[in-house]
Amino acid sequence: MSRIAVLGAGPMGLAAAQRAVTLGHEVDLIEADEKVGGVAAHFDFSGLSIERFYHFVCKADTPTFALMRELGILNKMRWVDTSMGYFTHGKFHKWGDPVSLLRYPHLSVIGKLRTGLQMLLTTKARDFHRIEHLTSREWIERGSGKSVYNNLWRRLQELKFYEFADTVSASWIATRIKRIGTSRRSIFQEQLGYIEGGSETLVEAIADDIRRKGGTIHLETPVERVVVKDGRVHLVHAGGKKFKAEAVISTVPIPLVNHLVPDLPQSWKDKYAAIRNIGIVCPIFKLRKSVMPHFWGNIVAEDIDIPGLIEFSNLRPLADTIVYIPYYMPTTQPKWHWEDEQFVDEAFGYIRRINPTILPDDLIDAKVGRLRYAQPVYQPNFRDKLPSVQTPIRGLQIADTCYYYPEDRGVAESIRYGRMMAEAA
Repeated sequence: MSRIAVLGAGPMGLAAAQRAVTLGHEVDLIEADEKVGGVAAHFDFSGLSIERFYHFVCKADTPTFALMRELGILNKMRWVDTSMGYFTHGKFHKWGDPVSLLRYPHLSVIGKLRTGLQMLLTTKARDFHRIEHLTSREWIERGSGKSVYNNLWRRLQELKFYEFADTVSASWIATRIKRIGTSRRSIFQEQLGYIEGGSETLVEAIADDIRRKGGTIHLETPVERVVVKDGRVHLVHAGGKKFKAEAVISTVPIPLVNHLVPDLPQSWKDKYAAIRNIGIVCPIFKLRKSVMPHFWGNIVAEDIDIPGLIEFSNLRPLADTIVYIPYYMPTTQPKWHWEDEQFVDEAFGYIRRINPTILPDDLIDAKVGRLRYAQPVYQPNFRDKLPSVQTPIRGLQIADTCYYYPEDRGVAESIRYGRMMAEAA
């Protein structure tokens, strides 16, 4: 069996290390942070253990269920009836089922019929190869119409992707619609899941299994370099230490790879460098009152500079209201450099505009999470731009969340890719 170094202890790195050690390999899991989990890690929010960035489970997330069953924690899975709303013209409108679509006041009858048909066909589609060459805007305008794109989608895409808004892949947005659209109890009722105790329940169960089977997890050990000898991996320098490795599985963000693996061919470095990412700043609020009856609310208002908010406590029952407000943006935007307090002040102001009954005294606490490489910018034919997972350096595999395309970032895809890479090592 091989000695394998896994770089990064987010969900994909954890899944890779767990599978590798289960197969009998010697495993070093190397992580820069003080705890495992990556974007699924928890933090202490005034006595509440909760995710840094919100997570939910869909009924199509079979890799998650399989690993939970293997770890003996599938009984921790919980399902909740949830809903989506659109905030526009000063009020929330329920969204996501046929009745809500028909009652929505800001689309024409033709627009509603075309939208309903496009969403239905999307949830029934086996794959999206036929629209791979299209942008999301082109696909939505062809299916639902330009007025529907302008009313429901334009503002959301501009506030998430900014200058890249008109270059986003149709396959990616269609796959997101299908994943959510098939996670239902009926045609009228969306149903999403959470893990009792939060994502930390799964993350820590994986870490415990790695240790129990003989793997070693090295925290606060940032990777410095992958050393190559005679065309294959030889060592990993991390945290001032040297780790011998016959195989390396890298799950760190792709923008870091060229620095960590200087021996890659230039043609591969160029491909990695061409993959664009945008960041996220995510204020998290603990409130005494509910903001809305929905789990997630899209916001379409020209004078509100957020695409939506997530009332997480409408999914996972908690003592207080927990709301995430994700600001996605390229890190070249001036707003990226705002202080945390500026984001908190602006976002809480938007909460009070959306629900004027919320008063300043209803704010219990607020924190801000930041991630520089949060969302790959998926363009049409994106998979053609990706280097293969197995690199020209023998024993070295490289992937991050952009490899899930056309799926979006998610724990289920992280588990699937991590296990696949471990089995190929």
